[in-house]
Amino acid sequence: MAKNKKTETPALVETWTLPPAATLGSSVRAKGILLEIRARLPSSLRKSLDISGRVFTLTMPESMRNEFRHASAVIAKSLEGIESLPVIPREIEDILTISTTERRRWLEDGRLPSAGTRTVKLRGRARQITFHVFEPRMVEDLLDRGAVEEWREKDTAAATENRRRAAYKAKLTRSLKKDRKTTAASPDLAEEASAKLRGWEEFGRDGLLR
Repeated sequence: MAKNKKTETPALVETWTLPPAATLGSSVRAKGILLEIRARLPSSLRKSLDISGRVFTLTMPESMRNEFRHASAVIAKSLEGIESLPVIPREIEDILTISTTERRRWLEDGRLPSAGTRTVKLRGRARQITFHVFEPRMVEDLLDRGAVEEWREKDTAAATENRRRAAYKAKLTRSLKKDRKTTAASPDLAEEASAKLRGWEEFGRDGLLR
């Protein structure tokens, strides 16, 4: 009978807690920071780092002490100034609770100022994508002062006004078309009336009215 292989229990553990200013209350942002730091580790060690809430945990078996020390140093270095890591689109949508359509509209009209662009290569593909990123403190300011609700109210009022103007324009267009049809029909009516009058005069000359 084959003997059960004894699994190696992780013995080396280290944790780091992300400050609230880094995550801005977003689990999506926390996950994004995790992926950012994992990308700086050797591929064989990336899964050794995980996150729960705002706490990073690095776990490795005792036999990988050298790798553990190296990974720990990379993580600690990466977390320095992590609050300034640019916010990517899916993160700002989660932080501000906005839709992709709102993000794109407010980026285009300048309400969401871009902090530049970032280009990444999609995993397993040759194609690259470029997207705008945002300054974390700007996003935090928008969140603190409730700017999104104010923007939505303005957008709703603008949409209502645009619909009113469109309805008025459509009504005016219909009215002008109707007037043109009436004007075009007037000469025909006048000609018809004139013809009737000419016939009436002939009728009178023949003495039929006496």
